[in-house]
Amino acid sequence: MYRYFIRPFLFLFDPEQIHHFTFSLLKIAGKIPGLISLVKKFFVVENNKLKRDLFGIQFDNPVGLAAGFDKDAKLIDELACFGFGFIEIGTLTPKPQPGNDKPRLFRLPQDQGLINRMGFNNGGVAIAVEQLKKRKSKVIVGGNIGKNKVTPNENAFDDYKICFEELYPFVDYFVVNVSSPNTPGLRELQEKEPLKKMLAGVKQLSLSKPKPKPILLKIAPDLTDEQLTDIVQILIETKTDGVIATNTTISRNGLATDVKEIERIGNGGLSGKPLTKRSNEVISFLRTRLGKNYPIIGVGGIMSVNDAVDKLKSGADLIQIYTGFVYEGPEFIKKINQALLKTR
Repeated sequence: MYRYFIRPFLFLFDPEQIHHFTFSLLKIAGKIPGLISLVKKFFVVENNKLKRDLFGIQFDNPVGLAAGFDKDAKLIDELACFGFGFIEIGTLTPKPQPGNDKPRLFRLPQDQGLINRMGFNNGGVAIAVEQLKKRKSKVIVGGNIGKNKVTPNENAFDDYKICFEELYPFVDYFVVNVSSPNTPGLRELQEKEPLKKMLAGVKQLSLSKPKPKPILLKIAPDLTDEQLTDIVQILIETKTDGVIATNTTISRNGLATDVKEIERIGNGGLSGKPLTKRSNEVISFLRTRLGKNYPIIGVGGIMSVNDAVDKLKSGADLIQIYTGFVYEGPEFIKKINQALLKTR
């Protein structure tokens, strides 16, 4: 129903406007007595075989919502009703920021993809905290944290520290995001020495708490094997608890969309089907070098049930969807979980 009736209608409108429109609808729907329970009965798949234990957290199922969809934690309860095993909010920055100029979100239907250059638009970490205080759902929540655009890289850790301290009581794990292509200079923090310093610092913040929380790193798909090898070493040395592979790509190779249209769209991170193969390659590379027990969350190009299964076969312990959620609708989570039960 979603693919043939709802999606064609939604795709008639500007992507960012329709995103906010659907948010408003979900917020209204969540206030209708009994509707949340009804939605959960239809979408949620409950089975002990789907449970996963990772870095001291039990996930009801391995299918999560990637960061970027609910940046400010406005819809945790409503989104949890669709059966997600976990929801990642953010990327959050210390101060509110509007992000890059609009338009900044584009669909590539021929490629089953999206290009975005949002630029960490969010209301600031304090706004997200207020939203998290109100939530009722017990779904696992991750906090994806970054730096403000105006903060120079040499002071970046200060921003990550502010976000960590503010979010600590309200999220279950943290993700250090240094891999978005839409904040100028951010990916420079993926270089060996800056990254090592950043992860060691955030890890120490966590260890200073009565109950340390897992620290994960989100990496780009555009890294070379040499850079990935450095990251493996850094993850081990800093005792980072897990890795998320991968963020969006700056590559435009192999697209079916007309070249002139791609040029018109311009810069931004590409997600969706064009990212499937590269994301799986990075996950396989990491799994081989980190060993079978190191936690890996796979994200990038999960556009079908088979893509989800392949992502796990590549070496991911958990998976996250975003573009697939946009293209396939809320029943996508249910379909993946049902398929995973058949494969176990």
